Amino acid sequence: METPLTAAMRDAVQEEWGRRVEDEPVRLQGGEESAAYRAGDLVIRIGPLGRSSAESEWCHAVAAHAALSMPEAVVPLRTRGRATVVRVEGRPVSVWPFVEGEWPGIAEEPMRREGARLLARLHRALVDFRPPTRPVRGFLEVGLDGEPPQDVPDLADPQLDRWLAEFHRRRPLRHPLHGDYYVGNTLARDGRLVAVLDWDAAVVGAPELEVASVALEWTDEYAASLEQRRRFVDDYHEAGGTAGAMDDETVVQLIRHRLRCEAACFEHERRRGGHLSEDDLDYHRRRLEAFFALRP
Repeated sequence: METPLTAAMRDAVQEEWGRRVEDEPVRLQGGEESAAYRAGDLVIRIGPLGRSSAESEWCHAVAAHAALSMPEAVVPLRTRGRATVVRVEGRPVSVWPFVEGEWPGIAEEPMRREGARLLARLHRALVDFRPPTRPVRGFLEVGLDGEPPQDVPDLADPQLDRWLAEFHRRRPLRHPLHGDYYVGNTLARDGRLVAVLDWDAAVVGAPELEVASVALEWTDEYAASLEQRRRFVDDYHEAGGTAGAMDDETVVQLIRHRLRCEAACFEHERRRGGHLSEDDLDYHRRRLEAFFALRP
């Protein structure tokens, strides 16, 4: 169901941010849980009903810290009261600067390399940030302690559970991560990445967790391109990323963790009665196939 930009939300933007919403805002492409509308030089984001303001503020603080040394990190504008979120009709509403650009095409190696280098800079920007505990556990955190998601019993994998628990016992480095650094949350212009958007999935975790996920998303989302994934990880390390060494088993097990977390979210949405298109179902099916195909 489409999430509208209501009159009450327009009024809140003027009252809280001092900006009048002129003309008819344009619904921007993308967005699954949230909706985004362009209004001139602003983007108005409307979050889901179940997301608390505290969770959004926490994620926005991660973005703000990254932006201190990384101009590509897009951060929300603050209200007159210095908040980044207001609640309107039960939903968290935030206002962001509009950045001109388009989703990067990753069919060519140079843009994939650009993505790996930017991720390395992002991790360096966040490695020294120590935020308080996330108000709500992020979806990527489920299962890292060896307790698998309960929503997907068909994806039970005790070997993966033991591996994840041992991996996180041996890898003590934790710092904030973007959490959903895929092509649709970045913008490119003139062959360069110029923006990292949508920080709603930010978490604190081992950087290897994000490197593996991004190596999947920026090469082949159905996990068929082993050599491309290896090159992506190598490019990230060469650019000075914070993650430690990652062999093929590490990469695929962390990818499988992400795929299982995604499947749990998908099943939750299905039970909730959310609209799922044929494309959504096909994507889910192929990601599940990748989960099993990648088993070491």
